[in-house]
Amino acid sequence: MATLHMFLSILLLFLLISVQTIPPTTATKDDTLAPGHALAVGDKLVSSNGKFALGFFQPGAGNISSKSSTSPGWYLAIWFNKINVITPVWVANRERPIAGPDLRATQLQISKEGNLVVLNNATQSVVWSTHITGNRTNATSTTTTSSRAILLGSGNLVIESPSSEVLWQSFDDPTDVALPGAKIGWNKVTGLNRVGISWKSRIDPGLGSFSVGLETNGTRMVMVGHRGYPSQVYWSWSPDESPMQMPALRALLKMNPQTRGLVVPEYVDNSEEEYYMYTSPDEASSTFLSLDTSGQTKLNVWSQANQAWQTIYVQPIDLCRSYATCGPFTVCTGSSQPPCECMESFSRTSPQDWEMGDRTGGCSRRTPLDCNGNKSSTDVFHPVARVTLPYGPRSLQDIPPTATRGECESACLSNCSCTAYSYQDSKCSVWHGDLFSVNKDDAIEIRSEYTLYIRLAARDFPSSTGDKRKPVLTGVVIAASVIGFGLLMLMLLLVISRNRFSWCGVSSNATNEDSVGVVAFRYADLGRATKNFTEKLGAGGFGTVFKGALSDLTSVAVKRLEGAHQGEKQFRAEVSALGLIQHINLVKLVGFCCQGDKRLLVYEHMCNGSLDSHLFESNGTVLDWSTRYQIAIGVARGLSYLHQSCHECIIHCDIKPENVLLNEAFVPKIADFGLASVIGRDFSRVLTTFRGTMGYLAPEWLSGVAITSKVDVYSFGMVLMEIISGRRNASVVHTSGSDHVAYFPVQAINKLHEGHVQSLVDPQLYGDFSLDEVERVCNVACWCIQDNELDRPTMGEVVRVLEGVKELDMPPMPRLLAAMTAECSDVASM
Repeated sequence: MATLHMFLSILLLFLLISVQTIPPTTATKDDTLAPGHALAVGDKLVSSNGKFALGFFQPGAGNISSKSSTSPGWYLAIWFNKINVITPVWVANRERPIAGPDLRATQLQISKEGNLVVLNNATQSVVWSTHITGNRTNATSTTTTSSRAILLGSGNLVIESPSSEVLWQSFDDPTDVALPGAKIGWNKVTGLNRVGISWKSRIDPGLGSFSVGLETNGTRMVMVGHRGYPSQVYWSWSPDESPMQMPALRALLKMNPQTRGLVVPEYVDNSEEEYYMYTSPDEASSTFLSLDTSGQTKLNVWSQANQAWQTIYVQPIDLCRSYATCGPFTVCTGSSQPPCECMESFSRTSPQDWEMGDRTGGCSRRTPLDCNGNKSSTDVFHPVARVTLPYGPRSLQDIPPTATRGECESACLSNCSCTAYSYQDSKCSVWHGDLFSVNKDDAIEIRSEYTLYIRLAARDFPSSTGDKRKPVLTGVVIAASVIGFGLLMLMLLLVISRNRFSWCGVSSNATNEDSVGVVAFRYADLGRATKNFTEKLGAGGFGTVFKGALSDLTSVAVKRLEGAHQGEKQFRAEVSALGLIQHINLVKLVGFCCQGDKRLLVYEHMCNGSLDSHLFESNGTVLDWSTRYQIAIGVARGLSYLHQSCHECIIHCDIKPENVLLNEAFVPKIADFGLASVIGRDFSRVLTTFRGTMGYLAPEWLSGVAITSKVDVYSFGMVLMEIISGRRNASVVHTSGSDHVAYFPVQAINKLHEGHVQSLVDPQLYGDFSLDEVERVCNVACWCIQDNELDRPTMGEVVRVLEGVKELDMPPMPRLLAAMTAECSDVASM
């Protein structure tokens, strides 16, 4: 167990920075710098195995815009010598770049005190030094003046005494990268604590916003946080708190051909030191852990075939989890690309810095507030829905606990420094100054029902001032908007009408219901149909669903998308996926509303709700086995139609019980296409930043590679497991004296191999099920969740197996599950 502890922790260090340039080499390829010798710009030391080089480089010089007023300076650094993408793994003078005019006078050499120094010979000033003398009391003049610097094959730069004692090493002074053999932890005797710090931007190695290190209180906790706010630890890991992560992570490393045998983790805690470390038995491989400028920690592996770095593991998965990753007055959406946007009426403080990955400056107001400190202020408040509330709220002391939202707003308006407020469950909170970490509900790792009201100048919202001085211009704008909207709707309806039946191929499973086309609704009509959006059916990642009834008494479900930018993305995704297709196992899109900034989608109403309410909730209807089996076949048919029968392959990307709706006859219909990706038949993969729901994600999601329709197959396999058991795949099991996490797929495949699948079935069925059908479903599920996507069946094959017209062999145990089984056994025995 201890061997895996390190890995996740040193997952904590840092990312590849970008393509950078380095001057041509003109000097020695020796790995040693001896006293009396110097390394100038253009020279480099090369490790004995040829893997690493030390020299001076200028980051991102080839990527600097010609409009830039400043160019990056030069730095002493170590990088991978044989890889054509210059990747620094250690930088010395991070805060003191060498200016171009000083290059010729700058050298690296051993000082008379034995320190390694970067010296400007023209001014005799020290740009950077190792400061050995101050740290070692036993260093004599003899040993220091005879010391030498060696670049080892591990990428570690060391200063050795004549007796080979290590006086200093770069592994004890990390920047943003941890190489194999580097320790992440602290020395209990000397107090040395190795803390990694991200770069400022992709072209600036200076000290950035994020840091990572080992907590020194004996908790084995690795902490990643924002440097400016020590208390803001946004991600941490301890092997004691994440037992299910360890086997999953180990299995991911073993099953990936690029990482198998490359990473061997280790954890050490003795009287002198506590640290995590990993080694790489394959000396020919190239790997590193990094902390990037956005605060994510990543494990990177060099792909010789692709001649590129590939990120195979990321934490946190949702970039918006990093504290203040987008800077002040921004909204972060993890499922968007780019993820950071300025709030309404704000603009990027430094667009150039944003382009280079440095968003610490965030956004600034376009129009100053009317801050006169009294309630006559003409400022207005703009709502931002479904976001996490900013850091540092203040509760108002001078208003009663039962204050209304209007009183909360007035209290904020009367204070010049108040920039936002929220009103939730009769609680009023306000914020003064900059707003940090406002993150959109993105259905990845961030969920929130809160609404934040940000304070803006009334001039940015002319309609709020009641200004009627320009009625003619206003009328022209309104008329143009109405005409433009009408033409847009007419074109969309024509496209939908013309392509409705030509876009997807004919299928025997297609619905026979008469199609009346997709209707363009007015917002006012949908307001009346939903009784002003009062009967809430539920909430998804991008909006809220309300029950409604049309004029012909047809029951509908109206999804109101929230957030202008992200709502627009989901609106387009769902209309493009559902507007042109019809199938009995896909929820029917009745219509939509695209009026101003309002985006609504109207679906047929499914009176029996979603599958999860019947599988997991105590007050839900217990589905008999026959119904469950037909649901499994119906969902498989719907996915097969999306993948194989449409003109364009549609990948749903978020198959889970919550997105399977049931009509009055419990016929399943796949819903919520907000993450769907459409790919042409000439292509087999699509690259997307969207990720579905944890617990249903295929392993390849973590690699960052382009996905295929097989991600839906994997998710469907996980849903089948839950249909069999009637419970979540991962659940806490209470045993005598302790709790542990039980993972149902591990149990399922073991019982399948043993021939005892009947023990897997939901006990609420009281033995009333078809054993043949349960074995068939379990067999299909275990094939669907294979690690390698090539081993998974297509959804068409799944349908044929479930219908009994095709047989599958016994599936092998996925390596991911095998590793989890072994690791869980280790945990249980401890």
